[in-house]
Amino acid sequence: MAEKHSSKGIMWATIGIAVVLIAIIYPLTNKSFNSAATSGAGSDDADIRIQPVAKFELAKAEAPVATGPRDGATIYNTVCGACHNSGAAGAPKIDDKGAWAPRLAQGKDALIKSVTNGKGAMPAKGGAVLSDEEIKSVVEYVMGKAK
Repeated sequence: MAEKHSSKGIMWATIGIAVVLIAIIYPLTNKSFNSAATSGAGSDDADIRIQPVAKFELAKAEAPVATGPRDGATIYNTVCGACHNSGAAGAPKIDDKGAWAPRLAQGKDALIKSVTNGKGAMPAKGGAVLSDEEIKSVVEYVMGKAK
């Protein structure tokens, strides 16, 4: 006749097979997988592989060392010309004698004061670092061109 298996025997056999399988499989899976956090040797390779193609670094440009006061033409072309050549922000164009006539009528001292303190959209000293001597020379240059 057929043997009867008790449910307790089947349960213990299943548990035994599971323990054996776990004992065999666990050491194999534990050795083959390392997390990225614990793997020290592979991190250098990974850092190299994920670096950007190019690097970009912003640095503040060093101001050129002034050897002495610049002449009026140089200052006009580097600072003032940006607005006074194009008429930007209402600045009178250098070749517009009609726009300069009322300004020239006020005199050289009034023009120097306007450049020093700023006027309208023009910032003080044209937004540049200028000495009093440089301001005087650029005003004389503009007065010569605008007459």
